Amino acid sequence: MTIDDRPAGTTPGTALVVGATGIAGSALVEKLLADGWPVLALSRRPGAAREGVRWLSADLTSAEALAAVLAPEHPTHVFFTAWSRRDTEEENIEVNAGMLRDLLAALRGMDVAHVALMTGLKHYLGPFEAYAAGEMADTPFHEEEPRLPVRNFYYAQEDELFAAAADQGFTWSVHRAHTVIGHAVGNAMNMGLTLATQAALCRDAGEPFVFPGSETQWNGLTDMTDAGLLAEHMLWASTTPAGADEAFNIVNGDVFRWRWMWPQLAAHFGVDWEGYDGAPRPLEQAMAGRQDQWADLAARHGLAEPRLDRMASWWHTDSDLGRGIEVVTDMGKSRVAGFTGYRRTLDAFTDLFERYRAEKLIP
Repeated sequence: MTIDDRPAGTTPGTALVVGATGIAGSALVEKLLADGWPVLALSRRPGAAREGVRWLSADLTSAEALAAVLAPEHPTHVFFTAWSRRDTEEENIEVNAGMLRDLLAALRGMDVAHVALMTGLKHYLGPFEAYAAGEMADTPFHEEEPRLPVRNFYYAQEDELFAAAADQGFTWSVHRAHTVIGHAVGNAMNMGLTLATQAALCRDAGEPFVFPGSETQWNGLTDMTDAGLLAEHMLWASTTPAGADEAFNIVNGDVFRWRWMWPQLAAHFGVDWEGYDGAPRPLEQAMAGRQDQWADLAARHGLAEPRLDRMASWWHTDSDLGRGIEVVTDMGKSRVAGFTGYRRTLDAFTDLFERYRAEKLIP
């Protein structure tokens, strides 16, 4: 049953958000609450108490822990946004496909209507250890492109989802996002907070805000995904017949070049900037050894998080901005199916930065 099929006056169902403290999970909790859903928020550690949210804590890599914590629950719609980074793709497959498999097994026999899985553009680009290696589909990426002939934990997760849906009778959707920015702290893949932290450190030291990436990324077209838009997309697919049993790309809907975006971000922070200049200048090297500077800056400005390693994921931003290929994503499938959500990426960045300031994460 979709939301639109419900009798008047009934509740939407109960949402289970897996990975509820992450970028996508946090945005989903906010969107679901705004739309009147009761939310079960599952993570290793509980988040802040909120009306309408009940936190469930479990080790997602433990089938026994998942079964125990979910046994008394009755979710109707499941949103899976969790992942755990491992050293090799085989380990990524074992752990991340295993988390989804064990979660879905714990829900067997329950009245689950739909499961929405968040993945990403490594579906088209390949995993980290074979990133952009070999022949790929031309850009913009379309959902019907065949899988690459490499092992990929996104493929393994999809296969677990498809098998469980066939066995348990729920519908599914897959959401392939690109460089998600949103509100979360301590996340391993957060370009928004990473760039805000870089700018704060540069301003504090009187240094320019240096673009760390490749010439291709500086000059080429790219796109991104706002976490709030991703949440809208996942909820739309979960409650709309056109979203059932489909994989969708999800990006903001605009495209930009970093040579245009970088000066805009620098202006927002009030710092001088430098663009690409002959070679990448990775943040992992440029920002190494800055822990004490951040702790001092945080103390002087009364910031909420004094640990630099919880603010910035230098490696992930280096990976995104260091690519030597153009990455642009087609949204036509979602548009034809009826999803019209849109974000202007510059606004997504600046709105996010202002929220960080308001919550005393950056000065």
